[in-house]
Amino acid sequence: MGVEGFTCNLKKYRLQKNMTQEQLADAVGVRRETIMRLEKAQYNPSLKLAIDISRAVGAPIEEIFVFE
Repeated sequence: MGVEGFTCNLKKYRLQKNMTQEQLADAVGVRRETIMRLEKAQYNPSLKLAIDISRAVGAPIEEIFVFE
Protein backbone atom coordinates (compact mmCIF):
# COMPACT_ATOMS: atom_id res chain seq x y z
CA MET A 1 0.00 0.00 0.00
CA GLY A 2 1.33 3.44 -0.89
CA VAL A 3 1.75 6.49 1.30
CA GLU A 4 -1.63 8.20 1.80
CA GLY A 5 -2.20 11.07 -0.66
CA PHE A 6 1.02 10.36 -2.58
CA THR A 7 1.27 9.24 -6.20
CA CYS A 8 4.57 8.55 -7.92
CA ASN A 9 4.90 8.60 -11.73
CA LEU A 10 8.63 7.90 -11.65
CA LYS A 11 8.49 4.60 -13.53
CA LYS A 12 6.88 6.27 -16.57
CA TYR A 13 9.60 8.94 -16.79
CA ARG A 14 12.41 6.47 -16.03
CA LEU A 15 11.25 4.18 -18.86
CA GLN A 16 11.01 7.14 -21.27
CA LYS A 17 14.74 7.67 -20.62
CA ASN A 18 15.41 3.93 -21.14
CA MET A 19 16.91 3.73 -17.65
CA THR A 20 16.83 0.71 -15.37
CA GLN A 21 16.09 1.15 -11.67
CA GLU A 22 19.77 0.35 -11.08
CA GLN A 23 20.96 3.04 -13.51
CA LEU A 24 18.72 5.67 -11.95
CA ALA A 25 19.78 4.65 -8.45
CA ASP A 26 23.45 4.99 -9.43
CA ALA A 27 22.79 8.38 -11.06
CA VAL A 28 21.20 9.83 -7.91
CA GLY A 29 23.29 8.02 -5.30
CA VAL A 30 20.74 5.68 -3.72
CA ARG A 31 20.14 1.92 -3.66
CA ARG A 32 17.93 0.27 -6.28
CA GLU A 33 15.49 -0.67 -3.49
CA THR A 34 14.90 3.03 -2.84
CA ILE A 35 13.86 3.55 -6.48
CA MET A 36 11.66 0.46 -6.29
CA ARG A 37 9.91 1.76 -3.14
CA LEU A 38 9.47 5.22 -4.70
CA GLU A 39 7.88 3.71 -7.81
CA LYS A 40 5.42 1.82 -5.60
CA ALA A 41 4.66 5.08 -3.71
CA GLN A 42 5.86 3.43 -0.48
CA TYR A 43 8.43 6.11 0.29
CA ASN A 44 8.47 9.92 0.33
CA PRO A 45 11.70 11.27 -1.14
CA SER A 46 13.72 14.03 0.47
CA LEU A 47 13.70 17.31 -1.43
CA LYS A 48 17.30 16.74 -2.54
CA LEU A 49 16.51 13.25 -3.85
CA ALA A 50 13.38 14.52 -5.63
CA ILE A 51 15.43 17.24 -7.35
CA ASP A 52 18.18 14.79 -8.32
CA ILE A 53 15.63 12.34 -9.76
CA SER A 54 13.85 15.15 -11.60
CA ARG A 55 17.12 16.18 -13.27
CA ALA A 56 18.09 12.57 -14.04
CA VAL A 57 14.83 11.77 -15.85
CA GLY A 58 14.27 15.25 -17.29
CA ALA A 59 10.79 15.83 -15.86
CA PRO A 60 9.35 18.38 -13.42
CA ILE A 61 9.24 17.26 -9.78
CA GLU A 62 5.52 18.00 -9.54
CA GLU A 63 4.79 15.62 -12.45
CA ILE A 64 6.87 12.81 -10.95
CA PHE A 65 5.74 13.15 -7.33
CA VAL A 66 2.10 14.09 -6.79
CA PHE A 67 0.85 14.92 -3.30
CA GLU A 68 -2.92 15.25 -2.86
